[in-house]
Amino acid sequence: MTPAPRTLELFYDVLSPYSWLGFEVLCRYKKLWNINLQLRPSLIAAIMKDSGSLSAMRFLTAVNLEHPKMLEKVSRELWMRVWSRDEDISEPKSILAAAEKAGMSTEQAQGLLEKISTPEVKNELRDTTNTACKYGAFGLPVTVAHLDGQTHMLFGSDRMELLAHLLGEKWMGPVPPAINAKI
Repeated sequence: MTPAPRTLELFYDVLSPYSWLGFEVLCRYKKLWNINLQLRPSLIAAIMKDSGSLSAMRFLTAVNLEHPKMLEKVSRELWMRVWSRDEDISEPKSILAAAEKAGMSTEQAQGLLEKISTPEVKNELRDTTNTACKYGAFGLPVTVAHLDGQTHMLFGSDRMELLAHLLGEKWMGPVPPAINAKI
């Protein structure tokens, strides 16, 4: 009998390249480690007091509220824009382009973009960011593992080997063999 998936929360901001590294690794290990990965867009500015990602993170929050299955793809595309292609992620047209490249329709993306200034989206991003701070976040990424009634907060993308140990799993590097064979 397969044990129930363990829950991990990843608090991240697309302006953090280390968040991206942690994001990609955890996405690769979801099935290998039998984890329920909860992606938690957070505002690094509220944690580190200076960032240009407010619109992008509000957009990701809106995606999470209305189209959560698209969150992984849209997050990845925003990271690709800012860290691989040196493209903007702060302007509405840039956010729309990222969402469309990730597979959202123009209408879906535009509808979500129109919601980034709503109290629902602002409050959700604020609440998620406050939750990260309550766990002890002082930067991003933060991964929170919920195991056997205990909570473990790990800061940084360089803590995956420790996370594997906490989960009782084997760490096989940032690209595990099962994923490597598909590349």
